[in-house]
Amino acid sequence: MAGSRLYRSDGAVIPGASALCVRRTIQTKVRMQIRNVAIIAHVDHGKTTLVDKLLSQSGTFREHQHVAERAMDRNELERERGITILAKCTSVLWKGVRINIVDTPGHADFGGEVERILNMVDGAIVLVDAAEGVLPQTKFVVGKALARGIHPIVVVNKIDRQDSRPDEVHSEVFDLFAALDATESQLDFPMLYASSRHGWADATMDGPRKNLDALFDLIVSHVPPPNVKPDAPFAMVASILEADNFLGRILTGRVEQGTARVNMPVKVLRADGSVVETGRLTKLLTFRGLERIPVDEAQAGDIIAVAGLSEGTIPDTIGAPDLAAPLPAIPVDPPTLAMTFRINDGPLAGREGKKVTSRQIRERLLTEAEANVAIKVSVSNETDAFEVAGRGELQLGVLIEQMRREGFELTIGRPRVLTRRNPETGDREEPMEEALVDVDEPYSGVVVEKLSRRKGEMQDMRPSGGGKVRMTFRIPSRGLIGYHGEFLTDTRGTGIMNRLFAGYGPWKGTIEGRRAGALISTEPGEAVHYALWYIQERGTLFVSPGEKVYQGMILGETARENDLEVNPIKEKKLTNVRSVSKDDAMLLIPPRRMSLEQAIAYVEDDELVEVTPAAIRLRKRFLDPHQRKRNERKIEAEAAE
Repeated sequence: MAGSRLYRSDGAVIPGASALCVRRTIQTKVRMQIRNVAIIAHVDHGKTTLVDKLLSQSGTFREHQHVAERAMDRNELERERGITILAKCTSVLWKGVRINIVDTPGHADFGGEVERILNMVDGAIVLVDAAEGVLPQTKFVVGKALARGIHPIVVVNKIDRQDSRPDEVHSEVFDLFAALDATESQLDFPMLYASSRHGWADATMDGPRKNLDALFDLIVSHVPPPNVKPDAPFAMVASILEADNFLGRILTGRVEQGTARVNMPVKVLRADGSVVETGRLTKLLTFRGLERIPVDEAQAGDIIAVAGLSEGTIPDTIGAPDLAAPLPAIPVDPPTLAMTFRINDGPLAGREGKKVTSRQIRERLLTEAEANVAIKVSVSNETDAFEVAGRGELQLGVLIEQMRREGFELTIGRPRVLTRRNPETGDREEPMEEALVDVDEPYSGVVVEKLSRRKGEMQDMRPSGGGKVRMTFRIPSRGLIGYHGEFLTDTRGTGIMNRLFAGYGPWKGTIEGRRAGALISTEPGEAVHYALWYIQERGTLFVSPGEKVYQGMILGETARENDLEVNPIKEKKLTNVRSVSKDDAMLLIPPRRMSLEQAIAYVEDDELVEVTPAAIRLRKRFLDPHQRKRNERKIEAEAAE
């Protein structure tokens, strides 16, 4: 519980003090030293594990206190997938210095989370895997940090791996900084060797390997204190927005100037200087370990959360009534991918979910867009449908998964990229990505062939050791939609592909889509073993006997390019003749099951993914076969014109 301890003004715990007095007792009259630092790295390089060890070794946890691994990943999906989705704050006390730490996502799809929290910090710990080295997301976040003038600390993690190559990784990091136009002082970065799993970091390879003291000391000495104006009127930029059942909307950010006090009057300013609302700060919360503690006031430079405002959002400025102008905020890169979220209008609609109306879907999407600045929601031209734009398939897939767990039923259209017109030439441009591929040498040929078909251009190819090859491609974002499953098949599951938004480039023309056609149900009911046994001769099944099916539902994939209509509920005709051996031979191959992201990437423009709390189904956009024919003729006529 967030009020179980009592703290003095210097952040130290007062033994035996009553939790009821916490808010009244914590004061900031004595201005303590503060350091604000973000931990940034690629997926699975050990950020959250390192934060766990920092919390533990700083004395934040009581002796023998049980704390779950990856304590910062509190979201259910984060724990299941082993990734950080939401940026989160924590705080530790080290030798009288309050260190506010922000754990950031490592996937490019959640780059919006990273960009906005960089506004709150003065330093960064760049964590790089000692074997994998610099990967695309490292480049993305480091570029944003260097552009803000941050002087990072580099930590080469997982140094105890058998395939670690710390010297080469050090050179890769230096080359990366240089390529990102780092200044001379930024290129002179301090570096530590570490194992976050075992909880140690040292300045040399042959260090004592006992604890993280070297990292704590380096943060205090290398990261500058906040450059703030303590005597100016209170002002902060909202960087994180979340909802609380008791406190309402909570906005988190760094106090850039002045002092925040409970119940003080404030106004909220947009970037253009317009006043959004006026109100009072009904609650001030500061971070102490994994807890948020109520305080009476907070000083300039500290990261706090405030409640009491109903309209303020990201990246508005919250300030005193006499604040003249809003504070500058980092612009967030625009979305590059969009999907259509529709109501579920299929025959099974309303049977498996509780939230099925367009009004409920609209409210949920607008709530998400308010808290997540990388997502944009607009009304679609279709009836009861909404256009949701974001950074990538994973980001939107996480949103859909959250909604289905909340009881929503949806149908989702195929992802499509958002193009733009070049402001100078007027030419059509599309989002491009840098794809970094690590594969075993025997599979490099097929990967090059497949990516070339998808308009990918190889930028670099070099051996990476252990019989592997590392290749870099520049490819249109739409060329990678639906490719990941094919990539894993072609590389026998051994390939690793990382991608990063790399700006816009000229439209590359038509890119081939899925080559296989669909097996389409002609009848509603429950799939029958006898019928599926005959259907599987035509292709690969997605369903099992006993599953509910309906007309227009996709049952599987054909071996040819054209769609094929089949009857999955056809029973065996009863006769007096029995053939036991033939009946026993009717063995079904296990169906191919797709994850949500795989299903979204699989469907074509005339298909939809039906998402409910109980199932993920594929279907045709038009369930009636006659309507499908009419739509095909219409598309052909428009193409001929």
